[in-house]
Amino acid sequence: VQLQAFGGGLVQAGGSLRLSCAASGRTFSSYTMGWFRQAPGKEREFVATISWSGGSTNYADSVKGRFTISRDNAKNTVYLQMNSLKPEDTAVYYCAADRAGPPWYTSSWDGIRYWGKGTQVTVSS
Repeated sequence: VQLQAFGGGLVQAGGSLRLSCAASGRTFSSYTMGWFRQAPGKEREFVATISWSGGSTNYADSVKGRFTISRDNAKNTVYLQMNSLKPEDTAVYYCAADRAGPPWYTSSWDGIRYWGKGTQVTVSS
């Protein structure tokens, strides 16, 4: 599985962005997908995950109520709609994919096999 994230950019606080992550490979629809972010000088941080069917989602407390993860298996794409953005949301955002369960519970998520190149999100105050 190859992943490519895009849609980042510069936005003012309170604004919105939608990130997309396009995946190659026929196994996309069977994988849990997730978004992570990493700000300069900080460790990678979990943002959200979505199950293979889209029926189950999980969010970090810091983004709950503002961000929405979704997926379109027909298009092999997962999305992250980000509303009410704050300066502290500034980071490089990465999408990730793997089978459900154990990979997502490894330390620092090092067990997740597939990662896309990040897309920069900058929120100005």
